[in-house]
Parts: sequence; C-alpha cells; structure tokens
Amino acid sequence: MSKMDELRALREARYEQAVARAAVYRGSAPKPAARPVATSAATELPAADLEVALCGHRSISGRTCTREHGHAAKSHRYS
Repeated sequence: MSKMDELRALREARYEQAVARAAVYRGSAPKPAARPVATSAATELPAADLEVALCGHRSISGRTCTREHGHAAKSHRYS
C-alpha cells in the first residue's frame, strides 16, 4: 500500500468515526460501549449530576462542554 493509499484509508476511517459520533450526539444511533476508566473518589460525580444531560458542544481541539444541556451561559466549559 502506498503512502497516499494509507493516508486515504486513515482519512476515511476518521470520517466514519465522525459520522458515528454525530449520530450518537443527535440521538439517532445507540451509544457505543464506554471504555473502562480508572476512577478515584475525587473524580466521581454524585448520582444527581449523572442524571443531568450535558451540553456536549465540541471545541476545535476535540474537548466537550461539561455544562448542562441548554445552558444560558455564553461560554462553554471544556474538559
């Protein structure tokens, strides 16, 4: 496989991931299984916070907004 073929395959794979991510964000596809993440007592959220839907706005760098869905704030809080 030439270098250009590899780049094309990589670009197509990224495009498919972006389409799948957009479908999940819009709610038209089931969410993929979450990866297991090491948790600590400091990073766990209370059960009440888990019920609140997050904004989900994505920054250019790929981080997502952690504010509640439909927040009134003009800025986003990324993590």
